[in-house]
Amino acid sequence: MTQARTKLAVFDFDSTLVQGETIDELAAAYGVKDKVSAITNRAMNGELDFFEALAYRVGLLKGMDYSAAIEVCSNLKPMNGGAKLIAQLKDAGYYVAVLSGGFTLGTGHFKDVLGYQYHASNILHQVNGKLDGDVGGPMMFQNSKETNILDLQNLLQIGRENTLVCGDGANDLGMFKHADIRIAVGKRGVLDQHATAMVPSSDLSKVAALIGL
Repeated sequence: MTQARTKLAVFDFDSTLVQGETIDELAAAYGVKDKVSAITNRAMNGELDFFEALAYRVGLLKGMDYSAAIEVCSNLKPMNGGAKLIAQLKDAGYYVAVLSGGFTLGTGHFKDVLGYQYHASNILHQVNGKLDGDVGGPMMFQNSKETNILDLQNLLQIGRENTLVCGDGANDLGMFKHADIRIAVGKRGVLDQHATAMVPSSDLSKVAALIGL
């Protein structure tokens, strides 16, 4: 029987639940990948202001067909083991959420695919079927994940001792501050010294054993 939701699991989305970065995939489809990817790497390593980097990269997507953006976001490749891990966490009493500096076109689609219960990310604005180069939403700043995880913990009345977080980039540091179980995914390395466990292979099937599920 599924237990009551007495614990909270919060995942990053890009390079954690799906392979790669959504904005890089959008840029590749629109022919501006080289310009965007270099900025993405620096932002995820904590070298650039997150908001400025996000706004600049989205600006490079101006004019892209909105339908093409939907297609790209719907065809991202899930990380190995993600859906099974989320199911295991839910069976163990976790409420599973995604906090992403990416986009609702991706996190909204994969909510049903992977089975998480809540997502917060950003909205790519479009006019007449074309991206207009603007972005809005609750996850646009370096401290957005910290603010949102605290809101979730307060809403659900769940403390850090019953919170698990999983991410790969510098903008995940804020939510790492508020969880006793902290899993760093991938080889970026910026979270390793703050993590209680590391999954360098980006294979989420290994996480369950690490946390005793």
